Amino acid sequence: MDNKEKILGRGFKALRPEPEYADDVIAPPYDVLNSEEARILAEGKPFSFLHISKPEIDLPKDISADDPLVYKRGLENLESMIQKKILVRDNEESLFVYNIATKDHSQTGIAFVASIDAYDNNLIKKHEHTKPAKELDRINNIKALNAQTGPVLLTYIDNTRLDNLINEYIAGNEPIYSVASKEDVRHKIWKIDGINNVNHAMNALNDLDSLYIADGHHRSAAASKVRELQMSSNPKHNGNEGYNYFLAVAFPKSKMTILDYNRLIKTTNGHSCNEFIALIEKNFKCTLSNRPVKPSQEKSFGLYLAGQWYSLVLTGDYGDKSPVNSLDVSILHNLILDPILGIKDERVDRNIDFVGGARGLKELEKRVDSNEMAIAFSLHPTPIDALISVANANLIMPPKSTWFEPKLLDGLLSHIID
Repeated sequence: MDNKEKILGRGFKALRPEPEYADDVIAPPYDVLNSEEARILAEGKPFSFLHISKPEIDLPKDISADDPLVYKRGLENLESMIQKKILVRDNEESLFVYNIATKDHSQTGIAFVASIDAYDNNLIKKHEHTKPAKELDRINNIKALNAQTGPVLLTYIDNTRLDNLINEYIAGNEPIYSVASKEDVRHKIWKIDGINNVNHAMNALNDLDSLYIADGHHRSAAASKVRELQMSSNPKHNGNEGYNYFLAVAFPKSKMTILDYNRLIKTTNGHSCNEFIALIEKNFKCTLSNRPVKPSQEKSFGLYLAGQWYSLVLTGDYGDKSPVNSLDVSILHNLILDPILGIKDERVDRNIDFVGGARGLKELEKRVDSNEMAIAFSLHPTPIDALISVANANLIMPPKSTWFEPKLLDGLLSHIID
């Protein structure tokens, strides 16, 4: 794919709520809450997008979240909301400006559908492996709905031309949505319509060298797999079909915020607490702490074990300076999770779980104190420049290396893949 042919994305005929229903429809991303949390959040909210993104909430609790009945129910709920005109599809292809603002942070980017050709040819760069079961869930979801209902979060190296176009557009136009996902997080969307406006913005986007996946590796990987299936069954495939693209929102790198992504481990792998600490001390300075440990710098970690917090600081020179192995998530894996706790592949090992920093350190304490888990590790956030370096080197981070905040909402924009 040479530069003359390079297309990173295009506009799309969005499926979106009528403005008066937007507050009723919006929902957190499907993967930041479990089924029970989704049930509670959607209670009394018949138009919540959770009925589409996590439709198991409308079925008996003993039905698994990956049961075919779940995906079937998701389609029924989507069709019902379209029939009731809660969700309406645009007649023309458009782009959208997406702004997320908290009391001390604002980021503005562009919503579009990203090219799977660009993804497959690594112009949309990846930095994480996917977990097979989670990828299969998204494949089944897209196939059942014939739609992509959760945007992939992308980032790009700051580009004055694109950023100025976005800022000029919103300065002269009113948003079509202004909704609050949490008390201090407001989401605004402007529709870029008119052929000239769309072309100017799209040309600026397509002139970027690359885009980088920040959050949504499973959604983008699933979209690529679904495209393969659709291509093989469509003798008239021409590359313009909706399934050749996935729903995305891209923000400039300088505006992205990464939080810590912490680890929980179910067992000590047969080690007593004292034995475990002694093994750790071969590579780390281990200090008791009378408060929860939120690492303030790289190469340092928090450990919560048997009701006690410890501060861990890497001792000596960790020799591997490669973009991946020098990451804190890799150091933790290579020096503790693998050799001491026996966790070889974090993507599939059932003894590890991941908790995004937005849930706080109390979530780690709660799950260890309840004996659901034996050990918790708190980490320093992965820097955005480290993500870019890894992706540019065509390397892969360990799973769950980054947790971005604030999150995009589900429900405001969806992409039908006809």
